[in-house]
Amino acid sequence: MRWTDAEGQGLEHCLVTLDDTGLTLEGVVAGTRDGKYGAHYKVRADAGGRTREVRVRCLGGPELCLTVDEGACWRDAIRGADLPDLDGCLDVDLGITPSTNTLPIRRLRLKVGQSAEVRAAYVPLPSEIEGDFLPRPADQRYTRLTDRLWRYDGLLWNFTADLAVDDLGLVLDYPVLFRRLRPKDALTDADPPA
Repeated sequence: MRWTDAEGQGLEHCLVTLDDTGLTLEGVVAGTRDGKYGAHYKVRADAGGRTREVRVRCLGGPELCLTVDEGACWRDAIRGADLPDLDGCLDVDLGITPSTNTLPIRRLRLKVGQSAEVRAAYVPLPSEIEGDFLPRPADQRYTRLTDRLWRYDGLLWNFTADLAVDDLGLVLDYPVLFRRLRPKDALTDADPPA
């Protein structure tokens, strides 16, 4: 899948792998929101939809490698330190991509009209990093409005967006921030740039 930012200045390519063991999101993103950045990320969730591993490597910047055990206890694998502030977080939210909104949307399995609050481990944009490159807990609410429309409320930031999703719960449109490119919008080998 590919997304662009709202201004059309950034681009992300994400490979989604879904099998009996869970879901893996692996992507490369370059953008200009709140400063220029580039990053590679990989997020692995188990068959129950719970985040188990998070890797983020910022171009020319910091790297993050986190593991999450069965009890939802988070660990910084690079520094060899537990992260008790994140204990209980079942999802990760990477600020550079809409792909991680898929995790709670798929895990919660809400019916139309239902909502649920989650506490996610929010990984900041590179421009938001102060001190160590580590996530912080972020309370969020997801409400299923229709079969393919979810409301995301970022309670930490008092931010709301209605997310259009496909049949797999992958974000198609994230107003103000991201828009998924349809295959005909993206460059292909048969349609090289002029």
